[in-house]
Amino acid sequence: MNRKLRMGMVGGGKDAFIGAIHRIAANMDGMIELVCGALSINPDVAKDSAKSLFLPESRTYLTYEEMIKAEAALPADQRMDFVTIVTPNFAHFAPAMMALEHGFHVVIEKPITFSLDEAKQLQQKVAETGLLLCLTHTYSGYPMVKQAKQMVKENAFGKIRKVVVEYPQGWLSKL
Repeated sequence: MNRKLRMGMVGGGKDAFIGAIHRIAANMDGMIELVCGALSINPDVAKDSAKSLFLPESRTYLTYEEMIKAEAALPADQRMDFVTIVTPNFAHFAPAMMALEHGFHVVIEKPITFSLDEAKQLQQKVAETGLLLCLTHTYSGYPMVKQAKQMVKENAFGKIRKVVVEYPQGWLSKL
């Protein structure tokens, strides 16, 4: 391919938990450019975030539904090639399904969905469309995680008996 891949983003606006990490990773090899986004459910945050990322107003959307429909209506040489979904974990399914239904490849942060049934529905849609749905495991690339893995492998800590991990996010309180 002799051009950059065009990425759209759902979620990941200013002060979001993981959006900046995905943008940095996408930029690492210079082969991906952010061309559009529905960056927050708060319209002011969505607009401010898009402005800070130098997205044109015409490609700044207030909802993922608006973004996916508008991008699908653009000529193929202008629309996004894929969408990355960096919403809170419980909100992955709907934008992923809609993107697949409109012909877009999807990159989604783990966990893929909030339920096994939703994951199976996405799997079925991928089988029907032949599109890609890529699941990322962001933390596996962190230098400290790589170092910890190497140290465990080298037995630097002795026999590991217990590992305690915390992943505090507000959506978990709903369980």
